[in-house]
Amino acid sequence: MSDIPGLPARRAALKLLDAVLRRGETIEQASHNACQGIVGGPDRALAIALASEALRWLTDLDALIDSTTNQTLDEDTKVRSVLRLMIAGWLRLETPPHAVIATGLPLLTGGPRRLAHGVFSSLSKRGAALPDVPSLPAEVAKRWGARADAIAKGLGNPPPLDLTLRDASTTAEWAEKLGGVSLMPGQVRLPRGDAIENLEGFNEGAWWVQDLAASLPARLLGAGEGRRVLDLCAAPGGKTLQLAAAGWKVTALDISAKRLERVEANCARVGLEAELVTADALDWQPDVHFDAVLLDAPCTATGTCRRHPDVLHRIAPRHIAEMAELQARLIARAIERVKPGGVLVYAVCSLEVDEGEGQARSVALDPWPITADELPAGIAASTDGWLRTDPGMLCEQGGMDGFFIARWRK
Repeated sequence: MSDIPGLPARRAALKLLDAVLRRGETIEQASHNACQGIVGGPDRALAIALASEALRWLTDLDALIDSTTNQTLDEDTKVRSVLRLMIAGWLRLETPPHAVIATGLPLLTGGPRRLAHGVFSSLSKRGAALPDVPSLPAEVAKRWGARADAIAKGLGNPPPLDLTLRDASTTAEWAEKLGGVSLMPGQVRLPRGDAIENLEGFNEGAWWVQDLAASLPARLLGAGEGRRVLDLCAAPGGKTLQLAAAGWKVTALDISAKRLERVEANCARVGLEAELVTADALDWQPDVHFDAVLLDAPCTATGTCRRHPDVLHRIAPRHIAEMAELQARLIARAIERVKPGGVLVYAVCSLEVDEGEGQARSVALDPWPITADELPAGIAASTDGWLRTDPGMLCEQGGMDGFFIARWRK
């Protein structure tokens, strides 16, 4: 049975769904175990794509399943998860119905197999379809409130590929070379598809991968001109590279030595330098203060939901509360590290108010409002001078991750 083409990928996708929905793991965390035994990158990529699309459209897939059954299936039944993958493969990955049946039903035995065949056949015969925009899980929509509908508009598809350039003056040149578009100087956006290592400019270190929204916090510090900046919680290092390229003398701190190895490798590839420090930011006691501190704090990462749809189903209020407590402690330490007259930038890739606006309101420093000329066209700061981005913004150009960013002077 394992010789059926595509079946190992479906089996791995089923394990990924189980890991996310039952155990609260990320797809990245679960992929090693789930994909064991799969030979070849394409099947592994298919497994992750299937699980991701099932999670992206989970609410709507369940609605289709429930519209076809006389008795509602339990949320955690295996047959429901298999049907989610079958329908996602058909409607999102455009797998022909006969191939969906051939690779989906072997995941089940006995009665559930007949049930799954009946449900899928009924949906395919009536030409079932998903809505234009994914429906958010009810608890997520409630949490995001009035912003929920606008955010959901940006979640229908995985994001394009954003590159940050080492030299912003070469933006037009690299946009032309790579066949991309630029939404602001120093940035190029490409369609998904090509392997990153195969793109022109990778080996020479002309750019690195970084979502447009993720590039904004470091941009708000401007040119370094040899001044000292502390990049707290620095890995995987995109902001460290930005700051070094902008002329800052960078100290990049992270609690994980392994993650800092990636920062070191990225610095070597693009030919930039930074002092790397492995330490807990809450305990670290440097003998100097810094002209600027950039704190891209650990968070729930709900702002990355268009690229990591598992966060829509893993994050609960307790996770948000735990992160908010840690962020408040890190902000206090970051303030201590800034010299008088220096600048603090706080950022999180979260859509949760408690991790963004709620933290900013407690900072007792002088606000330095973010202005329109520092941002991509079509993006504006709030009346408080803070910036809140979400996946629904710049939708026609491919969208962006959700971030909260604020800036102060000490």
